[in-house]
Amino acid sequence: MNVRFREIDPFNCWLWLRFTEILSQGERNYVDGVFDSWYVIGRLGGFNSENLQVHEEGAGLSWINYNNEEAESVMPALMHNMGQLEYRQEWGRCWIDLGTSDGMSIDVLINTLRQLDTDVVRIEELIVGGVNEDWPVENHPDSIFPTSG
Repeated sequence: MNVRFREIDPFNCWLWLRFTEILSQGERNYVDGVFDSWYVIGRLGGFNSENLQVHEEGAGLSWINYNNEEAESVMPALMHNMGQLEYRQEWGRCWIDLGTSDGMSIDVLINTLRQLDTDVVRIEELIVGGVNEDWPVENHPDSIFPTSG
């Protein structure tokens, strides 16, 4: 799976997936489930790299001293909203408002889609941001910062 980034507006971002072939309904359900799960974790603040205490400990996780006060003091990192995945031929796209979640959210999605590509559905390409010329976008109805034009 090739990953490319284009211009990104975190509050109005399109994610584009190009599959090897047109997906069956079962394959679409699987992809939809990945995005729905990813969004729920983001909506609940799971993608916050300011609080990675366990990760920063490294390999030795037994008996680590987790600092609850430190965890409570970091600024929340919440995804704001996500649209439904749309499919057209071998393409899929999804609108997302990343809110205050950080880049770790995109890393987690990329890692998940790489495994999905290996195990379930062949994904040729993930494009983060921008617009495809042959599939125009309008302001998403859930966008709190719509673009003008």
